[in-house]
Amino acid sequence: MAKTFAVGDTFTLVHECDRYRPIYYAAASGDFNPIHIDPEAGKAAGLGGPILQGLCTLGWAVEAWINYLGDPGKVSRIKVRFSKPVTSADVVTLTGRVTAVADGKVTAEISAKNQRGEDVLKGAVVEGRL
Repeated sequence: MAKTFAVGDTFTLVHECDRYRPIYYAAASGDFNPIHIDPEAGKAAGLGGPILQGLCTLGWAVEAWINYLGDPGKVSRIKVRFSKPVTSADVVTLTGRVTAVADGKVTAEISAKNQRGEDVLKGAVVEGRL
């Protein structure tokens, strides 16, 4: 049976950024910028320590969208703005809400906030094919 989509549908995904996540992501992506893997470099850059790669945070938003859609092949568009770095021990809650279902596509907005309620992504809009 095909999944039905409706305006107002919501979905949530929670991820914790443990101290190893930036290292794992560096190995997978090739992004070994020292601010991601060296605590001293992160401190020297004024970040308080290492920060997670923004594309990993984006990947979490896409994961939330895929979980809702039910098929990664349906993802057709993603737009986000990185607004605050994710640091080790941050817990990021990604919450999505469907805003439109029309013309063979479903559109949603996704917010991503850390445990302090600070936005780590803003203006996230995703689309998928029906």
